[in-house]
Amino acid sequence: MRSYLILFWGQNVIKRQTNLLALSKVRWGSHTRAAHRGLAGLEELGSRGTNRDSTAGGCEMMDLFHSWGVELAVHLQAAYGQYEGLFGLASSVADLHTTFFCFFPIWFHLHREAALRLVWVGVLGDWLNLVLKWVLFGERPYWWVHETRFYGAEPAPSLRQFPITCETGPGSPSGHAMGAAGVWYVMVTALLAIATEKQCPPLLYRLLQVGLWGLMGLVEMVVCMSRVYMAAHFPHQVVAGAITGVLVAEAVSKEKWIYSAGMKKYFYTTLFLTSFAVGFYLLLRSVGVDLLWTLDKAQKWCVRPEWVNLDSTPFASLLRNMGTLFGLGLGLHSPLHAGNEKKETGSGFKVGCIIVSLFLLQLLDGWTFSHENRMTFYLLSFGKSAVALFVPTALVPWALRWVCRGKREDKNF
Repeated sequence: MRSYLILFWGQNVIKRQTNLLALSKVRWGSHTRAAHRGLAGLEELGSRGTNRDSTAGGCEMMDLFHSWGVELAVHLQAAYGQYEGLFGLASSVADLHTTFFCFFPIWFHLHREAALRLVWVGVLGDWLNLVLKWVLFGERPYWWVHETRFYGAEPAPSLRQFPITCETGPGSPSGHAMGAAGVWYVMVTALLAIATEKQCPPLLYRLLQVGLWGLMGLVEMVVCMSRVYMAAHFPHQVVAGAITGVLVAEAVSKEKWIYSAGMKKYFYTTLFLTSFAVGFYLLLRSVGVDLLWTLDKAQKWCVRPEWVNLDSTPFASLLRNMGTLFGLGLGLHSPLHAGNEKKETGSGFKVGCIIVSLFLLQLLDGWTFSHENRMTFYLLSFGKSAVALFVPTALVPWALRWVCRGKREDKNF
């Protein structure tokens, strides 16, 4: 049945693209004129920042890629509508918010090096994703389908929107696909490293290896499908994000200094990454490139204004990640954590730290801010992210030790 659906969808796509290409030839004239139009489209892409309201034809090849992506999104929404909840869950889990608020506290108290890699891979990967999005000017399906002239006189395909569709940043590469690939790469390699340390039998290790990498591939595939299903990304954007995420994770995992970095290293790294991003933004703005052009498109084409959230703007993402990195440095180098490191911890204590940390972080996650003042919102987001990493690394272990010490003293009396 699934093969029949895929074949049926493929036939419809080929038929539709054939009609669209025929219309393109009529609309754009001969191949020579089309080539000149493609060059003009590239020039227009370079000047997009000064005229974002105009609907550029752009490069025919990119329009074709985009149209295929829209066709796939329409097919997924029609054929797999019953999996809407699964796709929504996949997008939520793939968000780095889940990594920092859920995965990190667990890994930090079970395998500290893996936890540190999670944060560094997540932060550096998302920072690189931000810079790439500013450079590549990627469109998103939910607004491209309304503004493109590719379909000519034919009606554009109808795309459904969801509460997580209307992200406000550029679309390429996909941050969710990139983050999920990097985070899962770190977790899988960490589990395999633990199996090696425990001298796992070769056959069992091979089965574990195949199972874990297969699970990662399955999760990444569902995440990529969810981003296309939600009309938030085109297929080539999620593929690019997945590949880039693995490359970043592999590169960061080879660096050993992240496990012993001092507070100065955390501070200067946070300052450099923030300054570079802001400086790059100001530089491009000074030459007439508006890097926040996507915010206007999101507000214009999102079917419900409340679905356009400042949390997904580039600067909100930047400040959250910088707060996360700075908070990790504060937690690891605070006097509270220094006192914890000198004492041995049993499995019961670690489980207690995990449970309490997860509980407190869920309470912290419920603390939301007004979007009326953007600067205040960004600063509060930075502070909230810093606290989220300080809680499991320093505050909770110190508090539980204090409670346990008080109980032991009461028993001695």
